[in-house]
Amino acid sequence: MILNLTVLLLFQLSGEVLARALALPLPGPVIGMALLLGLLLARPAVADRLRETASALLAHLSLLFVPAGVGIVGHLGLLEQAGAAILIALAGSTVAAIAVGAAVFVGVARLTGRADD
Repeated sequence: MILNLTVLLLFQLSGEVLARALALPLPGPVIGMALLLGLLLARPAVADRLRETASALLAHLSLLFVPAGVGIVGHLGLLEQAGAAILIALAGSTVAAIAVGAAVFVGVARLTGRADD
């Protein structure tokens, strides 16, 4: 399992290095994940080897939200001051994201000729 975690972290590190060295507009972990996907597609045996470790990480994914919760509790005063603005921004960005997603879906459906389905 340690070797598998090392592989996962090395891909994250390589993504960070590429993102910073090439000044790419993508986050390093996303680049590392794309590189890992390429490896997994090229060598399915690696996917079989990493499956157990990845499943264990996903099973405990909720633990990664604890620091965010602690941060919120630590800044309750700021949340009281700007809470309404934050809620409006969250709701507005959610509605905008759904609207853009729907518009893109409709546009792609029209381009591919599947708008009638």
